[in-house]
Amino acid sequence: MTDPRPLTVLCIATFEKGQEFLRECKRQGCRVLLLTMEKLAHANWPHDSIDQAFYLPQNFKLEDLVKSVSYVARTHRIDRIVPLDDFDVEIAAALREHLRLPGMGDSTARHFRDKLAMRVKARDHGVLVPDFVHVLNHDAIREYVGRVPAPWVLKPRSEASTVGIRKVKNAGELWPLLDELGDRQSFYLLEKFIPGDIYHIDSIVSEREVVFNAPHRYGQPPMEVAHQGGIFMTRTIPRASEDARALAALNDDLIKTLGLARGVTHTEFIKGHEDGRFYFLETASRVGGANIAEVVEAATGVNLWVEWAKIEIAGEEGSYQVPPRRCDYAGIVISLARQDWPDTSSYDDPEIVWRLNKRHHAGLLVASPDPQRVEELLQEYIRRFYTDFFAVQPLPDKPTS
Repeated sequence: MTDPRPLTVLCIATFEKGQEFLRECKRQGCRVLLLTMEKLAHANWPHDSIDQAFYLPQNFKLEDLVKSVSYVARTHRIDRIVPLDDFDVEIAAALREHLRLPGMGDSTARHFRDKLAMRVKARDHGVLVPDFVHVLNHDAIREYVGRVPAPWVLKPRSEASTVGIRKVKNAGELWPLLDELGDRQSFYLLEKFIPGDIYHIDSIVSEREVVFNAPHRYGQPPMEVAHQGGIFMTRTIPRASEDARALAALNDDLIKTLGLARGVTHTEFIKGHEDGRFYFLETASRVGGANIAEVVEAATGVNLWVEWAKIEIAGEEGSYQVPPRRCDYAGIVISLARQDWPDTSSYDDPEIVWRLNKRHHAGLLVASPDPQRVEELLQEYIRRFYTDFFAVQPLPDKPTS
C-alpha cells in the first residue's frame, strides 16, 4: 500500500548553500527539515520552504549528532537524508546507515569523499590517474620518490576544493612536510604533478546511468588561483568536440565504477600537456561550487539543484525523467575584489545573464549560442577585472565558512 503521507527530507548543510534544493523539495510536497550550524541560523535560507530547522554547535561530534538525529526521528518519520556540501557526505552516510534509510552508505560515500579511496578504485578498474602513493609506509614513499620524478602534490584525503594541498618540488622538501604532519600523515596522499588543462564535467545520475552531463574547462587550474592568486574562470566546451566526447565516456565509466546509484556529481579531469591524455583527479556527489550550477543552467536550462531534489524524491522507484536541455554556451569569471561591494555596471554586454552579489567579490556570467563569443567576453573581462577589482587573500589551511 502506498504511504499517503508526504516524504520528509532531512537536509544537512554545514555551509550556506542548496537553497534551490530546499525550495524544490517543498514544491514537490515534501516536509523539509534543515540541519545546519548555529552560526548559520540567520543565513539566507528559504524559511518558507523549511518546516523545521535544527542547529549544530561548531565542534560537534558524530556520535552526538547520531543521537540528536535519532531523537528528532522519534517525532519525524525521516525518509531521505541529503548532504548539500562535500563536508556533509560522510555525515549523511553514517546517519543513513544508523537509521537504515535508502541512499549512499559509508562504503560508497568513501569513493566520493576520500581522494585515496576514489583513486584506488578508479585505478583498479582501468581509469587513468596520476601516479600516487598513500602517505603511510615510509619505504613505499621512498620507492615512489625514487621512481616518480618531482614535482608532486601532497593532498589531504578528505578536504574539499584546494584546501590543504601543497606542491612539493623535491624529496628534500617532502620529508620535513611529512614530519610536520606527524600522526596525520596517513590522512594524505602524494601524487605526481601533471601540467595540463583542467576540465570538469557535471552530471545527473539516475539508476546508475548518467542521464545528463555538461563538460567545461577551467581557465587557470583552481589550485593556482587559490594558492598563487588569480581570477577564477570556467566555460562550456564545444559539445561535438573530441574532448567533450572523451570526457563523457570517461565520466560514464567512472560513475559506474564508483557505484553511485542516483544523484548529481562534479568530476575533474586533467588533460596532460605532454601526452594529451585525460587523467582522473577527483569527484564529488554534489553540485559543483563557485557558481558552476548557474553556468550549467545558463548553457542548458537545467538547474542541477532542482534536478537533484527530484531524483532524491523519486528514490528507488526510478521515476525520474531528465528535462529537455538547450545547447547554448556559458562561462563565468569571479575575482576577489578590493572594494566592499564592487560595481560591475560598466560591464553591459547583452550576453551577461547573472552578476555575483557577494561582499569583496566580483563575478559575471555570460551565455550565448556561440562558444567563441563566450570565450571572447571572458578573456576581455579577465583583463579588465585585474584593473578594476582584483585582490588577493591567503588561502586558509581549513575551510572558514
